[in-house]
Amino acid sequence: MEDERRIISLVEYHMHDEDSESSDREDDGISSEGEIMAKGDKKSKNPNVSYDTSLPAQHTYLGNDLEELSGRTLLDDDSCQSLPLLPLPGIVLIPGQTLPLQLFEPSAVSMVKRIIEKDRTLGIVNQHQSPSADVACIGTTAEIRSYIERADEDIRLSTIRLKAEGRQRFQVIETRRQIDGVLMGKVRILPEITLDDPGEGARLHCLDRFRTLPLSTPEHMKVKEQGSIADSTLFKSLVRGKYDKFDFANYTRWPRWVYQQYDTHLLVQRIKQELEKWNCSVPADKVAKTPVDFSYWVAANLPLDDYKRLFLLGLNSDIQRLRCELSMLERYTVLCCRISSCNKDIINRCDVFSMSLEGLQGTYVNPSGYVHEIVTSYKACGLLLQNRSSTEQSWFPGYAWTIASCSGCGSHMGWKFTATKRKLQPQQFWGLCRAALRPALCSGREDEQWKPSF
Repeated sequence: MEDERRIISLVEYHMHDEDSESSDREDDGISSEGEIMAKGDKKSKNPNVSYDTSLPAQHTYLGNDLEELSGRTLLDDDSCQSLPLLPLPGIVLIPGQTLPLQLFEPSAVSMVKRIIEKDRTLGIVNQHQSPSADVACIGTTAEIRSYIERADEDIRLSTIRLKAEGRQRFQVIETRRQIDGVLMGKVRILPEITLDDPGEGARLHCLDRFRTLPLSTPEHMKVKEQGSIADSTLFKSLVRGKYDKFDFANYTRWPRWVYQQYDTHLLVQRIKQELEKWNCSVPADKVAKTPVDFSYWVAANLPLDDYKRLFLLGLNSDIQRLRCELSMLERYTVLCCRISSCNKDIINRCDVFSMSLEGLQGTYVNPSGYVHEIVTSYKACGLLLQNRSSTEQSWFPGYAWTIASCSGCGSHMGWKFTATKRKLQPQQFWGLCRAALRPALCSGREDEQWKPSF
């Protein structure tokens, strides 16, 4: 019985999305009530993007005269640190993610000045919608990469614009508020656990000369780095196809498919296949990085709510993170309004596409200092446009923005971006706030499986 329970604990059941019939909707039309409608055909192709996707990632709206900072700070794993914390509502920073900020409060400005002179590192924690709400007990260190300080004549105070990058995960142990209003936290830097090869103890090394290794696997790269690969027996056996890396399963109590579910190389390949259904092509530099970096990139680009995003951030292993991300990609097909009483379908996953080198999502800050994580989609439904379009501090240079709200509950959803030049493609697209959306199952039911346990 104990062996049976161990086997069951390794088994993962996947829910496969069933193709639903596409509904008939007006293409980019306006109904009698002024509601913007768009098609959600699952067989839609990526739009022709002639836009320079490197522009949004540069955050030129912050200015072109930011001072670059050299050097990097890396804190020891499992060490306890005292860090100034910056709570941000609706933001869950992921390692490797770029975070733009505009700070106006004197306490925050003075805090950043001290940080720049010291180690340029602060902690970013998620805060609930209410300003008085408690912060999450897990966060990410952010290292300031560039900044500029300016004197605002209107408010007669100095402001700071900066770009930071997420570095390391941490757990908040305790917090205290200083006299100057800065929130300080005692945190523990969370390590990244790398699991050993499960077949190392069962694999017969005498058969390595027959082993077949895909050219992109870490094992093949390791052999290549050792030199003399052209003369090695292992290299000559690449075309024989007599042996594979999961052959050790024949000598264990678990079948081959159990171990395949925990292989990082196969998990990365399956995630790449699922991302194609989201109209997302993985950049080559992201694929070339380690599975840990790839898992963080996927977590930063999945349009998940704060609970699921915190759940991924709390996982200490890249294998666990990749498995959860794969399950989420397979389960969720639409993005709905996050208001539980509304639940109006807004975006189909096949309509999401990349307008930035960062991927499906980008993080931007508006002139008032509010940070938004934006999901770009070339089709949406159930939205109302408000006020006139404007090009002031547009996150996408060359596009004018118009405020969009949910037609069901009236909550702010994001913006519609329209090209100011005819040569730009696409001519229009939607940039919707991740915090305003909620991923839904194909059946429309909410999934409680990914609620964080901390």
